[in-house]
Amino acid sequence: MSADPWIARRATAEPGRRRTDALLAAGSFVAVIAATMPILRVIDNGPWFAGAVAMAAAVLGAGYGARWLRLPGVAVALVELAVWVLALTAVFGRTTALLWVVPTPDTFALVPVLVSGGADEIMLGAAPLTAGPPLTFVLVAAVGLLAVAIDHVVLTARMPLLGAIGLVAVSLIPSIAVPGDVDVLAFVLLAIAILFLLRVDTRARQRPGVVAAQAAADAPMRTSGATATAIGIGTVAVLVAVIAAPLLPAPVARAGSGGVGTGTTIDPTLQLGDDLRQPRETEVLSVRSDAPTPPYLRAVTLSRFDGAVWEPDEGRTVPLGDGGELPGLPPRDADIAASEYRTSIEITDLDSPWLPLPYPATLVAGLGDGWRTLPDNRTIVSRGDSTQGLSYDVVSSVARPTLEQIRAREAGGEVDAEAYALPDGLPPIIADTAREVTAGAGNDYDALTDMQAWFRSSEFSYSLEAPVEEGFDGSGADAVARFLEQREGYCVHYASAFALMARTLGMPTRIVVGYLPGTTTNTAEDGQTVYAVSSSQLHAWPEVHFAGIGWVPFEPTNSLGVPTSFTSALTPGTGTPADRAPENPAAPSAAPSATPTTGPRLPDEAATGGAGGGATTTDPWPGIGISALVLAALVAPGLLGALRHRRRLAAATEGDALAAWTDLQEVAIDLGIPVPATETPRMFGRRLVAAHGASPSDVDALVAAIERASYADDGRGAGGADLSGAVRSARDSLRAYAPRARRLLGQLVPRSLVVRPGSAYAHPPEPAAAR
Repeated sequence: MSADPWIARRATAEPGRRRTDALLAAGSFVAVIAATMPILRVIDNGPWFAGAVAMAAAVLGAGYGARWLRLPGVAVALVELAVWVLALTAVFGRTTALLWVVPTPDTFALVPVLVSGGADEIMLGAAPLTAGPPLTFVLVAAVGLLAVAIDHVVLTARMPLLGAIGLVAVSLIPSIAVPGDVDVLAFVLLAIAILFLLRVDTRARQRPGVVAAQAAADAPMRTSGATATAIGIGTVAVLVAVIAAPLLPAPVARAGSGGVGTGTTIDPTLQLGDDLRQPRETEVLSVRSDAPTPPYLRAVTLSRFDGAVWEPDEGRTVPLGDGGELPGLPPRDADIAASEYRTSIEITDLDSPWLPLPYPATLVAGLGDGWRTLPDNRTIVSRGDSTQGLSYDVVSSVARPTLEQIRAREAGGEVDAEAYALPDGLPPIIADTAREVTAGAGNDYDALTDMQAWFRSSEFSYSLEAPVEEGFDGSGADAVARFLEQREGYCVHYASAFALMARTLGMPTRIVVGYLPGTTTNTAEDGQTVYAVSSSQLHAWPEVHFAGIGWVPFEPTNSLGVPTSFTSALTPGTGTPADRAPENPAAPSAAPSATPTTGPRLPDEAATGGAGGGATTTDPWPGIGISALVLAALVAPGLLGALRHRRRLAAATEGDALAAWTDLQEVAIDLGIPVPATETPRMFGRRLVAAHGASPSDVDALVAAIERASYADDGRGAGGADLSGAVRSARDSLRAYAPRARRLLGQLVPRSLVVRPGSAYAHPPEPAAAR
């Protein structure tokens, strides 16, 4: 008895299978790297990217080698994961490994340390980040896992379209985190790689023995036509995305509008754009305190300045104490008086990992376990939690030196060197202006108050419409130089100029991002006035460190807040405490403070939103639209499955054996019946009849048609006898035999939309034959 011709044909197809695997592996490698490239917008190129490329090549190469040895899909994934572990160990944990590559318990103990350090680099840094060893480990490991996943989906499961969706999602993450220009090269490369994967997979499915030999003379023309169509569609899509998309108007974010996904945030960086001039207004939090006046609320401090941007302070975070205690206060001289205040804060519309709180906090009660503190600057952050909906109490200890005490001390003390650092090539106008303005000062404090008074004088004006050409709309050294010439701008300009001018005088400075005190609501709780803080009161101000006292805030922004001053011990009643806030921060000027921004920038003033007090109405259309989208998503799979069936049924009417056979395979997949690649059509048909109630005569007719189309010399594939009746009858008999729930699920959510016949996912465990 001769061997089954189907098995013989599969043996001759082995070289083609290996070639397909090689092409898919190469395409997957290019696609993974293209999806990773947009990360270069937010993390500077460095060892991490070369490591990611090498890791993806090693993983996918190992997978191809395992398939060349004909290992099953599960074994291929295990080989790739082994290569992933060995490579990470060799690079990041070789000092604790056996033979530099075999991990030990000490090696695995390094993983949470590296992951924690990488998370801190992401949370506390500003884009573009410089990846240290912990973040490099996280990135290389993540790209390796992505390569394993894509290899499994594209090569094992043969579902390149599903892999493409995952790759596109990965490539969008950097743009979502830090909106900016599209990485055109990465987008085009990813599009080409995805189209390549789809085409290779399609051609593999059209080989003899898998696809019916339909009209042999017409096959080359059909193949070339499909290729030309794919190239045309891909070219049009790329051109539209690259050329037309940038011409579309940019969406305008509306902070705190109350819809799904809305709410304000805090971006801990220092460069602004046109969105600051958008009128956006919402109440972000309410605050009440037993302090004489409501305090400024700080969230982030920025000490490092590279000449272009200010970067948030970094360092290892530590958990809060059991009662919410923060580590001990920085040292103060014994003769410096201090006052302790309690402040209650309730977040109403602020989605941020940075917690607003008065300075310097000693205890924060009411937070979950996910919140940690940076001890050096006493800010509180979370890697996974958000401020949204929090209510918490803060105890703070405010230094209250007298005017004489602060004048007797120099600006300096034990602070990091970065608080003094100045970039190379600083424009001379910054240092020259600092010396000119402070020429008459006899001590550091007087020099600082002279600068503060100069900025708040009539020589400067507050403006959100400051010129933006030539980089003036920012916080870099060149922007500060332009600001000192133009003498109009908003709080980023004032804070940056003050901090840099003080550094040229040898004083340590930093910038703080937070909120001005709110406006009174004319209500009280526990005898304390409640103040409402709005998104337009997001603000930036400079601080200077004094030995024995600590960080002292100043308010140089013209027409906002109250300038810093201290009470004289010799003449009581003069001066103002350094933490003094205006009774109504909106009163000094109609100019508002900041709104949050996105990207590597610091939030600052935006135009005041019209927070009218009238009744509000609810627009029903968003809810109707969402409901319609949900309904469409529920019915779309079933409709698409029905359309595919009708198209194949029409082809079967014309005698298309491949269309008829594919339709039978897909209904089997929808009903949970295994459709493995190892079965011949005859074996598959016998199993459908014996175990799943299929009509014997109709299945025999379809098996005969697909075998004749695949192997017969008469060329009959399409244009033969009408097979639609056999398809309908076979489908009906299979569905009638299947359980009702399985039948309904197969019609509403057809698995055949994503699961291909012969793939790993088309071979689930056999359902019970008895009903």
